[in-house]
Amino acid sequence: MGLTDAQYNTIMRDYQRQQAMNRQTLSQRRQEIYGRFPEFSRIDEAITSASLSCARSLLSDGSASVAALRAQIDGLSARRAEILRGAGYPEDYLAPVYRCPDCQDTGYIGSRKCHCFRQAAIELLYMQSNLKEILERENFSAFSLDYYAEDIIDPATGLSARQTALRTLEACRGFADRFDADFQNLFLYGDTGLGKTFLSHCIARELLESAHAVVYFSAFRLFELFADAAFGRGAADAPSEGEQHIFDCDLLIIDDLGTELVNSFVSTQLFYLLNERLMRRKSTLISTNLSLATFADTYSERIFSRISSNYTMLKLVGEDIRLKKKISNKTS
Repeated sequence: MGLTDAQYNTIMRDYQRQQAMNRQTLSQRRQEIYGRFPEFSRIDEAITSASLSCARSLLSDGSASVAALRAQIDGLSARRAEILRGAGYPEDYLAPVYRCPDCQDTGYIGSRKCHCFRQAAIELLYMQSNLKEILERENFSAFSLDYYAEDIIDPATGLSARQTALRTLEACRGFADRFDADFQNLFLYGDTGLGKTFLSHCIARELLESAHAVVYFSAFRLFELFADAAFGRGAADAPSEGEQHIFDCDLLIIDDLGTELVNSFVSTQLFYLLNERLMRRKSTLISTNLSLATFADTYSERIFSRISSNYTMLKLVGEDIRLKKKISNKTS
């Protein structure tokens, strides 16, 4: 599970808030019942006193006394339940309150993280990925090969647009399926509107569902963040939590690389980011509308060399799917 210390602490603070709410709820319920039924507080006091006496008897091996005290406690508990039931309350109305009874809102069952912790991690990672809403629509189950024609041929491979898309789809599925076992990076390229961003979202959905940290940025927003960090504070300042996520997340998605204004600052930051993530063995997925030749001309040779030697290059060909969908919607 790809949680930073800050993310882990965020989840644990939520558990602490929940525990405080649980205590408050139970206290309010107890005050409500004690106010309506004065006998109830006397019963609880008697149960507490008998329980302490029972514990002392167990330590002194007074078995006969223990049996009598347990019978007394059972009788008091039965009267307690009778009062609640008669007033229309559930019998466990004054039992401890938990959002997750399995771990009692601690996040752990013994030394093992509870299923609710895993769900909390997934929800946090979704929220921080910048992708939560769109992934409900764009995922592998919604990806369709019907938009890729059989009669459009890629001259470089001899494969049709549909065959190329199928090969790319299978590679993306494999990337997600083998993510923990096989360190890889992906470079998706091809003309605009061919499904590169959609496939990026498909991979993000799979990894987020398995509680991996995924961070998505358009190229423009990514370098805007770097510029704000570089020129908006002193060079000696520590990286912000957002910047740290960019370097440490399990998968960083840089979408539409090449649409930003490319200058020496952008090239330097991009090389540093890609190189740093390679050294940390953190996967990166890049999508671009640029051809390989244009990409090489746009960015420095060392950037293209890093990508071509460390990334799986996947090309998409065909017609603009977004345009086809718009035309189809107008004619239907």
